Amino acid sequence: MQTDLSTHPIVPSSPADALPTDKELVLRVIPMPADVNANGDIFGGWVMAQVDLAGSVIPARYMGGRFATVAVNQFLFKQPVKVGDLLSFYATLVRIGNTSITVQVEVWAERRCPHYQCVKVTEATLTYVAIDEQGKPRPVPHQSAS
Repeated sequence: MQTDLSTHPIVPSSPADALPTDKELVLRVIPMPADVNANGDIFGGWVMAQVDLAGSVIPARYMGGRFATVAVNQFLFKQPVKVGDLLSFYATLVRIGNTSITVQVEVWAERRCPHYQCVKVTEATLTYVAIDEQGKPRPVPHQSAS
């Protein structure tokens, strides 16, 4: 059976409904029924774990070795995440310190039912520290992330 795409839009209906174009997409995932809380929404801890993974993409490019998440400086749940949302995680480098990197992550949900909708559901700022083989802080190599 074929579906008439004109009655089920898969693209934003206006620029205000679009995903960010000025940030780097680092992860996309669809939450499943196993990830829900008692209210039927996606469990916040699951979202936090995905944000940590998404946020670690940028330090992975800069750190030149091992690093660890040392702080969640801010974490805001703006809207509930639903089963079947297509979540897009965008990361932006905020700061490079001597041993640490701070990253901002935004999470956007694309919802298809009953009509296409794109909303920011979460934003967070995390700090990652470069560590040596003994787990001690080490300097961040100051190089480009190309």
